[in-house]
Amino acid sequence: MEDKVKYEMEFPIQASPALLYQYISTPSGLSEWYADNVNSRGELFTFIWDGSEEKAKLVSKKNGERIKFRWLIDEESPYYFEIRIQVDEITKDVSIMITDFAEEDEVNEGKMLWENMISDLKSILGSV
Repeated sequence: MEDKVKYEMEFPIQASPALLYQYISTPSGLSEWYADNVNSRGELFTFIWDGSEEKAKLVSKKNGERIKFRWLIDEESPYYFEIRIQVDEITKDVSIMITDFAEEDEVNEGKMLWENMISDLKSILGSV
């Protein structure tokens, strides 16, 4: 198995951090923009796209700030994705920070996917 590379992205977004947190941390919020459907049982989340599903474990979360999932490909998998809300202390500008992993030749594809998903989220929030 090829090692994946870590990449990070930042998306400025006009929304309150409290509202944003609902969209990144709850199954119903994630179903609006991240996947077709999201179910959870405790720390186990099931993400469904076009009939296929992937399971991830909620690794950590900090209320109002960030959420981190690890894909359950296998128990030793070091790969995760994290969605973090960042507020600039001076300007109060809000950004979503994404940390994810992809195989080296798929990083651009992964970034484009995140750009599309965050664009959907911005539409839902009325943040253009």
